[in-house]
Amino acid sequence: MKILIIINDAPYGTEKAYNALRLAMNIQKESPDTEVAIFLMADAVGCGIPNQITPSGYYNIERMMKSVVMKGGEVKACGTCMDARGFAEIKLIEGVDRSNMKELTDLTLISDKVITF
Repeated sequence: MKILIIINDAPYGTEKAYNALRLAMNIQKESPDTEVAIFLMADAVGCGIPNQITPSGYYNIERMMKSVVMKGGEVKACGTCMDARGFAEIKLIEGVDRSNMKELTDLTLISDKVITF
């Protein structure tokens, strides 16, 4: 099975990105054969920026993103959304790739389930 999770919200401020990544990590744990892809759109492209520093005991989106990638998850960030936020030249977390609407379309069409946050 292939699952695509689309995240639209900023990494911090709401818990949408946090909950999306918790779900992705749990899917990978409970169903290792399931392919998980994540597409970051709008303010969620900030989830793909490295060197996030959070208070002790607070969740860290970068660590969660790295966990998904280490278990074979595919993570893409919308290039247009990155450009609009001045992130065009910012290096992304290793395993997070700049992408576009064509790739989002392709991921959507091959996925068995699409979940949005």
